[in-house]
Amino acid sequence: MSSPTGPTPGLPVRMPRPRQTGRHRRPEPVAAPEGAPTLVLAVPGTPSPAIRSLAEEVVSIARSELPGLEAAIGYVDGDDTEYPTLGTVLTHVSALRAQRYELAMAAGREVSAPDGPPAVVVPLLAGPESALMRRIREAVLSSGSGAELTDVLGPHPLLAEALHVRLSEAGLARADRARLFTVATAADGIILATVGGEEAVQAAGITGMLLAARLAVPVIAAALDQEGSIASVAEQLRGAGSAQLALAPYLVGPELAEGLLDEAAKEAGCASSEPLGAYPAIGKLVLSQYAAVQGITLQQGSPAL
Repeated sequence: MSSPTGPTPGLPVRMPRPRQTGRHRRPEPVAAPEGAPTLVLAVPGTPSPAIRSLAEEVVSIARSELPGLEAAIGYVDGDDTEYPTLGTVLTHVSALRAQRYELAMAAGREVSAPDGPPAVVVPLLAGPESALMRRIREAVLSSGSGAELTDVLGPHPLLAEALHVRLSEAGLARADRARLFTVATAADGIILATVGGEEAVQAAGITGMLLAARLAVPVIAAALDQEGSIASVAEQLRGAGSAQLALAPYLVGPELAEGLLDEAAKEAGCASSEPLGAYPAIGKLVLSQYAAVQGITLQQGSPAL
């Protein structure tokens, strides 16, 4: 069971590798500054064990990239029993910070009073979804915690990479353009499916251009939650000469209503890859949003650089 302070004890946590020796050793990863705000992952959708597992894996990836990071998970539609709501988590994090300060003062330690936001809230969303973002923002404000809210994760080149991997896993794209082999079921046109209306479609289109460059096939974004959008894009791609289409969800997963993806695939008459899920890039982008707010420069190779 999850708690407002993070994943259940006993679950595997990614730990930093032992320090290498020698002149060519890798630079040590940056650690979270003492007293840094807690990263709170705001998870949309109806909570379930599968969604909790996905969220915990994303948090684990973020922690592995920034040792010492404190992180917690808040559910937009939580029940405050098995799945703590975002507001409850923020209240708990704020109270915990105050309690730690009081205990330190009582112990005679020289500590500074807590300053800045107690938490940084990162929405687990690949693209803008105005209705969900409004609810997350309201939960942050209603908590009275003073927590700071970041933007969504995309668009970003790492999301294009994740989409490519999910398509290749489904047998709908080659894993590597440089390799001299083909996939018999590889698509020659991609429908990039998102939710959130026209704003989300436009944002997905930016990542879609990066995906098109990787696959060397046309990619057009469409809205799963707009009637006729998927069918219209499928017709557009076929009219331009694409004979074998594929549906690629530009979604992490929790924000996707049950059955919506299957219906869209039937509407387009094509196969679909899986949502992005806990692909490593998702955890790295969550951390990147947190680090950007805190002014933390991550080690080389991080998406924040």
